[in-house]
Amino acid sequence: MISILKKNNWFVVKIIVFITILIPVGITVYEFVILGKDSVVFLGNYHPTISIIVALYYAFLLLAGMIWVILQLKSFMTLKNETKKNELLHLQSQVNPHFFFNMLNNIYGLVDKDSDMAKKLILKLSDLMRYSIYEGEKSTVLLSEEVDFLKNYIDLHKMRYYKTIDIQFTTAIEEDLKITPLLLIILLENAFKHGVENLRENAYIHIHLVTTNKQLTFAIENNFDASEIAKETGIGLKNLKRRLHLVYPKKHTLNFTNIDSIYRAKLELQL
Repeated sequence: MISILKKNNWFVVKIIVFITILIPVGITVYEFVILGKDSVVFLGNYHPTISIIVALYYAFLLLAGMIWVILQLKSFMTLKNETKKNELLHLQSQVNPHFFFNMLNNIYGLVDKDSDMAKKLILKLSDLMRYSIYEGEKSTVLLSEEVDFLKNYIDLHKMRYYKTIDIQFTTAIEEDLKITPLLLIILLENAFKHGVENLRENAYIHIHLVTTNKQLTFAIENNFDASEIAKETGIGLKNLKRRLHLVYPKKHTLNFTNIDSIYRAKLELQL
């Protein structure tokens, strides 16, 4: 149906263009060939009614052309927004897949050894997956909900590790603030993946989340094994940087430091 309408529209456009070209060409041919004039003034010596009709016709074409350009620009912006939206959904769908796979493998190994712990992990994991699937599709969520998601993520990690980890998470956020979902989790995930995961003892992660006048500051610090190189170019961080560019252009800063086996990441965001 849409293709038929497009074909009909193009047919009408072709007819209009043909008539538009035909009018001045026809008048010129009539003046030179039929009347035998040496020079032609467009619409010169024609009846005023004919001149007005032709002038109105071209004025109508000018107006129609302006409307067409506006509609094309509107269509282009709509397409651009849809492309941006689809890219964001695709990027959000990529968050945490390997974490969930690893966690499922851990749970599988616990089923026979510690069935009670396996059940607890499954329940906690289901909460995280539910949030990722349903809330992750939204354009924004309450910042408080995102904080709860981060805390659940931390709790799940505490349950799966059989070692002492110093995890501190301090928050001071304004109520009713909203943020793009699954944005902060990438930095937290990297702290576990490149820090806690590879340390046998004295592992720590310190997280601070503060908002003031809709300005968000998310700072995270962790230690890591010096033999492991902290990477800033992984898929997760590329994903994060792209999403920040799409959703918060010129409204964010993201910095990293790596000194003496201490890795720090800091995100500042204007909500």
